[in-house]
Amino acid sequence: MTKIRIAIQKSGRLNEDSVAILKDCGISIDNGKDQLKAATRNFPMEVMFLRNGDIPQYLRDGVVDIAIIGENVLIEKGKDISIAERLDFSKCKVSLAVPKGVTYNSIKDLDGKKIATSYPNTVDQYLADKGINYEIHQISGSVEIAPNIGLADAICDIVSSGSTLFKNNLKEVEVMLTSEAVLAVSPKISEEAKLLLGKLQFRIQSVLKARNSKYVLLNAPNDKLEKILELLPGMRSPTILPLAEEGWSSVHTVIQKNKFWEVIDELKIAGAEGILVCPIEKMVL
Repeated sequence: MTKIRIAIQKSGRLNEDSVAILKDCGISIDNGKDQLKAATRNFPMEVMFLRNGDIPQYLRDGVVDIAIIGENVLIEKGKDISIAERLDFSKCKVSLAVPKGVTYNSIKDLDGKKIATSYPNTVDQYLADKGINYEIHQISGSVEIAPNIGLADAICDIVSSGSTLFKNNLKEVEVMLTSEAVLAVSPKISEEAKLLLGKLQFRIQSVLKARNSKYVLLNAPNDKLEKILELLPGMRSPTILPLAEEGWSSVHTVIQKNKFWEVIDELKIAGAEGILVCPIEKMVL
């Protein structure tokens, strides 16, 4: 039986988010402690737990068919690898930072400086057309300490909350790119594995749509129903059911999470009452 081989990060937040989305897709991973390869239940898949930076080469060589990986890693090490799906989690920035006490007005202030990073290609791509002369000090691991011990004048690294920069007395001065987890595909994926990829993408898309939506039920007076319906950005059209109390209707619809509070406030002003909000587990369109 054909199985699709997927790589995910072996530890850290991206590992947790990757396992979570597979679980939401109905795929259970039989993974013991420190196991580097695992089988799954409910889907023909084999999971490999790898170092994030090694995954692009495994994809390129066809050792794995697909991978959940940070887009920033593909930009640095796998620009030739295609992305099948953007996953809307593990979001971060890749930024340049300098010590807080350093005056910084523009990118020209980095001219002639030494930059510590584990993303040398990304730095080169960003600074190449800006006429900046710089020296790369490549570090694997924690680059934030480099300015404090005199190894570099600035750093380039991943920024999520900014707390690591703060703790190391650094300030973010340039956002080079934004990143999120993506589903990447090996150029050597077989036709059989492509069929399984299509099925997996269908499940992932259903999960992501559900995560980004809320199911809303509300009561509306019939004389205000038309105005309330105009405010609802539902999938097609909301469901309207008469209530036992004459002159009232129950309205059921789906609202996108990023518009949720704005729409709810407008619904209350328009006369909606008894608004009930429910999470959606899956959303198949």
